Amino acid sequence: MTAMAAPSARTTAAVRLATGLAQGLSLYLLQHAQEAKAWPATQPLVFAPMVLTAAFAPFVLLAGAGALRRGPFIVWGLIAAAFAAGLGFHGAWNGVDGDRMPDVPVFMAIAGGLFIAHHLVQPAAVHRRRVAPYEAYFDTTWMHGVQMALSAAFTGVFWILLFLGSALFDMIGIDAFRKLIAEEAFSIPATTVMFAAAVQLTDVRPSLVRGVRTVALTLLAWLLPLMTLIAAGFLASLPFTGLEPLWKTKAATALLLTAAAHLIVLINAAYQDGEEAPHLILKWAARIAGLLLIPIGLLAAYGLSLRIGQHGLTPERVFAAAFVLIALGHATGYAVAAVRPGAWMKGLERSNVLMAFVSVALILALFTPLADPTRLSVNDQVARLERGRVKAEAFDFQFLRFDSGPYGKAALETLKASKDAAIASRARAASAQTDKLPPALRKSGFSGVSVYPAGAKLPDSFVSQDWGPDPGSFCIRPGSDCSAVMLDTDGDGVNEVLLGAGSFEVFRLVNGLWRKTAEASTVCNEVNLGEALRAGTVKMSEPVPRRDILVGGRRLVLTPAGPGCAL
Repeated sequence: MTAMAAPSARTTAAVRLATGLAQGLSLYLLQHAQEAKAWPATQPLVFAPMVLTAAFAPFVLLAGAGALRRGPFIVWGLIAAAFAAGLGFHGAWNGVDGDRMPDVPVFMAIAGGLFIAHHLVQPAAVHRRRVAPYEAYFDTTWMHGVQMALSAAFTGVFWILLFLGSALFDMIGIDAFRKLIAEEAFSIPATTVMFAAAVQLTDVRPSLVRGVRTVALTLLAWLLPLMTLIAAGFLASLPFTGLEPLWKTKAATALLLTAAAHLIVLINAAYQDGEEAPHLILKWAARIAGLLLIPIGLLAAYGLSLRIGQHGLTPERVFAAAFVLIALGHATGYAVAAVRPGAWMKGLERSNVLMAFVSVALILALFTPLADPTRLSVNDQVARLERGRVKAEAFDFQFLRFDSGPYGKAALETLKASKDAAIASRARAASAQTDKLPPALRKSGFSGVSVYPAGAKLPDSFVSQDWGPDPGSFCIRPGSDCSAVMLDTDGDGVNEVLLGAGSFEVFRLVNGLWRKTAEASTVCNEVNLGEALRAGTVKMSEPVPRRDILVGGRRLVLTPAGPGCAL
């Protein structure tokens, strides 16, 4: 085989099986290192790129073997490995914990990005053109999609047979087979090798794969009229219902984007490679659906803009904005194709290829520092806080501390020095937390607390403080019905906060944060704190021999709480 010649069938099979074996052994060794807590598992910024490269880059080699010449095959394989490693490195660096793998969106981005990019690269390399004929893009993309699905099914059946064999041998007292397939040294390489073998088997029978593809696309195409009717009916109903019911779902953008995605897939199922015009019903359904994509995409964009205007950016909304951009790009191209005279929906081809390039570019931007959704969200949310658009007590400091990686932690450090006391207090409290609060405990439960004397109220800094996963007081938890007293217990002229149900806990402002510094209790069970508070008979005793709290004529002894908490 020369450098310019296509590889033989035998060479292609050997390359695919070797790729599957190398992938399996790599994943096994990485898994073993993680279990043994050995290098590279001890270095997340090294381990994550290695895992993601081993998991995803080989699929490019499996798909390109036999179609690409040696030079482009090697170069593209290295680029794919760099793509997976780069996104994996950034995902690990940007993770909310230093010792965990990147989140699921990173895995999906690598898989989706490589799939789209490969089906832009391979047809162009095969035809030796920057942009290949649309028929080549269509044939290669759908061919490999069906191949991957069939190969996954084949691998699944392979494991079903192994489990069946294990059960049969177990019945006669032979457990060696079960132990063998349970060993990761066997199971991981066996899975990847069988998947590679399935890709090779389907590749040598392309007519079979094309037949399955044709059946699948035909069935999908005939769902297009139904989806078009549903979309048209939905849009026609909006003038009568208004948009308010749509926004009340709080998932309008996601639902609209889902509808747009279904229309795009079904339009392409009807169009296929554009060589043969479909049935008249499908032709008109595709044209109408192409036009309907415009209002659906605009509604999704409008709904998203409202949410961002009200609540600012979040990583989810940044991703949604990218999906809206893709949907509007397709919608524009399809709408033009639907109304342009000439060959039926011919403009769809250019739109599909262009948006494929745009999709890869967006993935690269979103999963690198260029347009990292976490970075954009942190910057936007902090700006809203500093401009006063959101109050400190309503701001989600938990997001900065636990859900936004290095960007959020850096923002917290800045906010700790804020001139706004409430912001600085909550930022310090959030920064000191070691465990993430569940949503139900992110705000204290002071709504049911009665404050005395009459007319007094709890300090804003006390109410807005982030108390952490264990507030240390029942009265701070949501739903409590405790009483609170504003009282100067140490004679410094500044009121402390006393919280209690059958006794008092004394909270003092220390270095910008409210801390429990003392407790006040009595051995006299007959003291009714509620009645005493309503009667207004709470005061400090005279300073001889010491100052205690007098409630209803009974003395509550003040006791320091915690080391170094002098009264």
